[in-house]
Amino acid sequence: MSRFLGGRGVHALQPDDDSRAAGSGEVDGRRPDPARGGPTVLRIMLGGQLRRLREGRGISRDTAGHAIRGSGSKISRLELGRVSFKERDVADLLTLYGVSDAGERAGLLELARQAKAPGWWHQYGDVLPQGFDAYIGLEEAASAVRIHETRVVPGLLQTPEYARAVTELSHPTASASEVERRVSVLMRRQESLRGPQPPQLWVVVDEAALRRRVGDVDIMRAQLASLAEAVRSPRVGVQIVRPRRSAISAVTGPFSLLRFAEPSLPDIVYLELQTSALYLDKQADLSVYKRALDRLAVNADPPTATEATLAEIVDDLG
Repeated sequence: MSRFLGGRGVHALQPDDDSRAAGSGEVDGRRPDPARGGPTVLRIMLGGQLRRLREGRGISRDTAGHAIRGSGSKISRLELGRVSFKERDVADLLTLYGVSDAGERAGLLELARQAKAPGWWHQYGDVLPQGFDAYIGLEEAASAVRIHETRVVPGLLQTPEYARAVTELSHPTASASEVERRVSVLMRRQESLRGPQPPQLWVVVDEAALRRRVGDVDIMRAQLASLAEAVRSPRVGVQIVRPRRSAISAVTGPFSLLRFAEPSLPDIVYLELQTSALYLDKQADLSVYKRALDRLAVNADPPTATEATLAEIVDDLG
């Protein structure tokens, strides 16, 4: 289990669809788009390429670590994209792995340089949960985001007013300026849904989360109206779990599953904890959460019923 401490259009991505689109950002001789996912994704892509080169030569992590004045565990961290790359280390590893082509070396060294550039979220480091910066980069690069939520409206679908009310509840000692900065981060994250290559967003959410009063009635009405508008997009699907069938949701808990078009990026499950975050990318762990999503989707009302349920909840607001 990989652990980092710190922080759909339903018709297009069915719950049991395990296919992956061909990647558009491969490293080998082709340049990735650094605008999507920033340094987080670039580190993972470069690390994956270095791992393939090392394994292709039959070189151990310990031997590679010695070549860059480090250890096998350092090589492991580099290959998983968990730490930044020094260009000198990348150059030494390329030499060890027998990469002599000038063009290939230049491309990978340039990738290492790009991977050190801070993402837009770097300026919000004072309000981001520990480790959450990695999630933002992965989320931006994802081709599909699948979310299970039991507490509130998922962040990517929150209105500014609702997000502000949620932030004030979850951070009661935060100053007004800190609250606004946290809301700004969320609104910036939502821009990926309106970009030229928006991900498929599929959400399974408890009805209780949608009925839970956050802010005043006007905030709730506006939030539910915004959610109803969002589900009309062919790239957004929302399924609601009714209270009588919510036992599975309660024991499963909230989490997100990110999938990527770039074939060198593994699927990732993200669980947000009270003071840290958990990232899972091992196949055994992924299988558990994918099966959970499938069960949750079957347990929830179909997406075609979502607008009617939202209208029912609005009526009950009084």
